[in-house]
Amino acid sequence: MSNYHVKTLEEYFQVYRKSVRNPELFWEEIAEEHFVWRKKWNNVLSYDFSKPEIKWFEGAKLNITENCIDRHLQIRGDKTAILLEPNNPDERAEHISYKELHKRVCKFANVLKENGIKKGDRVCIYLPMIPELAISVLACARIGAVHSVVFAGFSSTALSTRINDCEAKMVITSDGSYRGAKTIDLKGIVDEAIESCECIDTVLVAKRIDSEINMKENRDKWLQPLLDEASENCEPEIMDAEDPLFILYTSGSTGSPKGMLHTTAGYMIYTAYTFKNVFNYKENDVYWCTADIGWITGHSYIVYGPLANGATTVMFEGVPSYPDFGRFWEIVEKHKVNQFYTAPTAIRSLAKEKLDFVDQYDLSSLKVLGTVGEPINEEAWHWYNDNVGKKKSPIVDTWWQTETGGMMISPMPYITPTKPTYATLPLPGVQLALMDENGEEIKGNQVDGRLCVKYPWPSMARTIWGNHQRYKDTYFSAFENKYFTGDGALRDEVGYYRITGRVDDVIIVSGHNLGTAPIEDAINEHPAVAESAIVGFPHDVKGNALYGYVILKDVGESRNHDNLRKEINQIITEHIGPIAKLNKIQFTVGLPKTRSGKIMRRILRKIAHNELDNLGDVSTLLNPEVVQSIIDDRL
Repeated sequence: MSNYHVKTLEEYFQVYRKSVRNPELFWEEIAEEHFVWRKKWNNVLSYDFSKPEIKWFEGAKLNITENCIDRHLQIRGDKTAILLEPNNPDERAEHISYKELHKRVCKFANVLKENGIKKGDRVCIYLPMIPELAISVLACARIGAVHSVVFAGFSSTALSTRINDCEAKMVITSDGSYRGAKTIDLKGIVDEAIESCECIDTVLVAKRIDSEINMKENRDKWLQPLLDEASENCEPEIMDAEDPLFILYTSGSTGSPKGMLHTTAGYMIYTAYTFKNVFNYKENDVYWCTADIGWITGHSYIVYGPLANGATTVMFEGVPSYPDFGRFWEIVEKHKVNQFYTAPTAIRSLAKEKLDFVDQYDLSSLKVLGTVGEPINEEAWHWYNDNVGKKKSPIVDTWWQTETGGMMISPMPYITPTKPTYATLPLPGVQLALMDENGEEIKGNQVDGRLCVKYPWPSMARTIWGNHQRYKDTYFSAFENKYFTGDGALRDEVGYYRITGRVDDVIIVSGHNLGTAPIEDAINEHPAVAESAIVGFPHDVKGNALYGYVILKDVGESRNHDNLRKEINQIITEHIGPIAKLNKIQFTVGLPKTRSGKIMRRILRKIAHNELDNLGDVSTLLNPEVVQSIIDDRL
């Protein structure tokens, strides 16, 4: 029996039991058998959640790029490592072999060194989904620089906040990017951002759209000429297991973004292990995660996890709707994709379109479908299962966070029986607890509570960059000796977990704890509804009442809105009970979303509470204009 690749449900239970009984031995065996080390560890794990302080594989020496690239060169040198599918389908896809990737990462690493970047320096990367994005991430890791990728859809304000917080010395960007039919002036955004960033010495600029841009003398440099001259040999910097690998910012429910710091060895082992098992990856599979590398999903499951397993990983520059809504499925057919990992938001938006967009393509290569970013509602799950997977490709509904570094709860395909809306069982090495308001663990099944993790796992973030107290307060202060995820969850009669939403999205109505996710799922069952979001607002009798923001599929819906409101509440009554009925239902053209597709409920709550003078920063939203239209139409 291999701990590394679980093949049956019985084996899952055996491996899981072993991982819980003796976590150190479990992870040590995986680390020894499947990775390349320059020096072995002195100690597998030491931790103290009260500080909190967590160290995995102390004393070990390694470089993550040796594990992701160099060790594959002899057996897989000519295999495609990264397959880039450009925004425009008429442009040729680019296949980058492991040998080619090695050469390009080394050249890029040498360019970084020649421009004053050394071990421990922070480098901010603001690039579209072009090869330079993955290559620059790996080049930083090659020389021990700490990469901080900022999604190239964030505003200049959001970018400058992140650059200043981590005191980056360099920004890597491009002249611009393609996004569907649009082009975006990335260099202009960077120029604006670094007007308020004194820490930046150098800006490296990749060419993508061939636009005329301003280049500031002594600061801005075109990347390609530097790469052309650079040596293709770059010895990897030998890193300590706990040396920083990257900082990735996640928006806090209050205040400034949190720079989650991930370190080297534990992160590598955990992302590689979870990738292999959750996607059931086999040697010649073609794997595609549609996320952007600007998010944790892209870090862990486009770059590090797949490459550590010698996989072929697809990078997609474009959007699912360009040139039409069949683009995802056209790419699946073209590259014979075997594993497909995307967000429920994308699935819901594609499910609104005609089925012809799916049916005209051959999707028979698909073996595993995945979802990430939020719990998938039942209607979207069935659409995905029926029309994309043809009921043959299991759906792995993965729950995890920027902070966790890797997937924590997920079915394993062809092993774990799936159940719509349930993330199912914890992965090996993940010890969960449901807690009540009094800080007591809730035992048994058919219960719900606040989701915590009671034992360290290798890829957990070690701190918030520059603010360890905030890390402690946010994740380790709610429940003693436990990591608090901020999410509520229920555990069903067989021990499957369903994430019920952020605990700050659990609304207490007349003494009942109501998670927003199940109510939204019910509303979304209505044939006229495209999407919905629920928040609480003060109520004289109930304490809180429920306010629903609802997007209709047909914006020109001619039916009587009052009747629609009654029908929606009837569905909620049927699915959950009359206690969960909405007091107010506002029909709206859109919901305020972050660029990763998360609904900004904080803003919706403030509108429902009529607190319009302090909405916070809306500049990082995908659609800031929608906020005003919701305010104008509020009930």
